[in-house]
Amino acid sequence: MIAFAELTSPQVAEVLAGPRTPVLLLPVGAVEPHGPHAPLGTDQLISSGMCERAAERLADDPDLWVFVLPAVHYGVAELSAAFPGGISIGAGTLRALLVDICTSLAKQGFDRIVVVNNHFEPAHVAAVRGAVRDAGVAHLDLLRRANVVRLTDEFRSGSCHAGRYETSLVLADRPDLVHTRMLPDLPEVPVNMPVEMAAGRVSFAAMGMDRAYSGAPAEATADEGVSTFDILTDLLVRLVREVGS
Repeated sequence: MIAFAELTSPQVAEVLAGPRTPVLLLPVGAVEPHGPHAPLGTDQLISSGMCERAAERLADDPDLWVFVLPAVHYGVAELSAAFPGGISIGAGTLRALLVDICTSLAKQGFDRIVVVNNHFEPAHVAAVRGAVRDAGVAHLDLLRRANVVRLTDEFRSGSCHAGRYETSLVLADRPDLVHTRMLPDLPEVPVNMPVEMAAGRVSFAAMGMDRAYSGAPAEATADEGVSTFDILTDLLVRLVREVGS
């Protein structure tokens, strides 16, 4: 069993009293448009998929006991506000929520927590980074250069919102949620989002993402998603081992 919320209270007590070091993984995402083809919950799905794979890989570790916490589905999602379906919360709300979750767990003895985020809107990222500092927990920051260089060309290009990178990951994990029939008709939209945001453009529309995606979703494959999940899981497992040592 790797889902923390599926444990009973006595089982949690056993984990805390046991010989293995418990490490909890907290997936974070957002609810926002991901083109006409991918689900609103893409970011959280990727974070949860990473956490589940890492916990499964470490299930037989003699020293660690890894559990996946219920995901934080909501985040700062203002860039996509012009499109239906997005749910945005304030940066302060997100920061406080993450701190409260981690603090509540730490009071019980769960002081080894790793936050895993896959929503990269600047205000959201700043809130996550601030929260992990406040709470004194670990964070797999996929925007750090050492992690970025491990990922795909599209991810490194900055043109990867619901493009080949993210769509491939969803195809690998929940293909039923991708509208695959429309993928061949979606042209590549090359938008370097970090550059556009640095230039002061604060909406998908202003960046030229008139269908709420950038990159090349038509090139997405489940095989690439599996390969990318393997890399993401490697990064997370390495951090979990550091946290648990």
